[in-house]
Amino acid sequence: MNNFSYYAPTRYIFGKDTEKETGRLASENGMKKVLLTYGGGSVVRSGLLDRVKESLKNAGIEFIEFGGIKPNPTDDRVYEGIDVVRENNIDGLIAVGGGSVIDTAKAIALGALYDGDFWDFYAGKLVAERALPVGVVLTIPAAGSEGSGNSVITKLDGLHKISLRTDSALRPRFAILNPVLTFTLPAFQTASGIADMMAHIMERYFSPTEDVQVTDHLCQGLLRAIIDVAPRVIKNPEDYQARANIMWAGTMAHNGICGCGRVEDWVSHFMEHEISAVYGVTHGAGLTVVYPAFLMFMATHSPSKPAQFARTVFNITETDDAVAARKGAEALRKFFGSLGLPLTFAQLGIENPDISLLVDKLIENKGEIIGGYYRLNRADMTAIYELMK
Repeated sequence: MNNFSYYAPTRYIFGKDTEKETGRLASENGMKKVLLTYGGGSVVRSGLLDRVKESLKNAGIEFIEFGGIKPNPTDDRVYEGIDVVRENNIDGLIAVGGGSVIDTAKAIALGALYDGDFWDFYAGKLVAERALPVGVVLTIPAAGSEGSGNSVITKLDGLHKISLRTDSALRPRFAILNPVLTFTLPAFQTASGIADMMAHIMERYFSPTEDVQVTDHLCQGLLRAIIDVAPRVIKNPEDYQARANIMWAGTMAHNGICGCGRVEDWVSHFMEHEISAVYGVTHGAGLTVVYPAFLMFMATHSPSKPAQFARTVFNITETDDAVAARKGAEALRKFFGSLGLPLTFAQLGIENPDISLLVDKLIENKGEIIGGYYRLNRADMTAIYELMK
């Protein structure tokens, strides 16, 4: 196990009707005038936005609405939000939605306190050290942004989709998690979110670091729990206990606890970011195409950890690591398919993927050699993309 620093100051308020606590929590965190960020019309149609606004009013907190944030959020809305914050002396942000809304709010919160271009942080030119406080009312369990210091934004000029990771600056001050708010999610969106949270766990699990039994078991247990509960959520969207388990798993998957003391991988996320940046696919659905291909590649290049994954998560009994790893990849692929998720480029709606372009952009954004578990070069990246056809 490696040395590590773990700081997770987010306060979680979990359960039914907890969105009514938004105003109180915002006030406790010093917010007096907030930018209320959200996505499409679902939070309006469901009445959730009105309940949040009523809670803010009751706490004496002013707000300006900033809606219309779309999936795979882009830098243009961030620039727009920064201007609104500065022009109106906003002192905090409340994100009502899923990862795209939360990530946009975080980027605005960071950029509003910086005189230069907020993209400097995403481009790696500066380290993020301070931001306006952000609170979250979560509606889509998937990205885990409600409990992480991370934010993913796409720069439209060049289609660069970059994940910014911070230790503490962008961690939400509070996150409200009401499983009832997820009842109306379409099955595909629910399943894509499940794939995303599983990928967040696996990105930490596939590590070269030895003697990390505690976090290995945390990862394995979370994955088994998700696999156990996921079919119930798809079959009965209003199964509160199943929804509750999925919602909490999504937070646990990405709040950093599973990565303590170990080198993390993130190759599969990097590869998917290029797919969704170029082709605009749903991030979680893209991951269901990438991850089985990644594991199948590793079965012949570095099978030990994939074999452990196969045995502990999917109960594969093969003693040969390479065989076990392949069967684990097949089991994961079968599970994703059972949720109605795509398994190939074609099923993503990409009939003729430009793999050379994807690899070029991956190298441009992440370097000639990538990966924490196994170091991939251009030929390796190409081979994994080819396995997705």
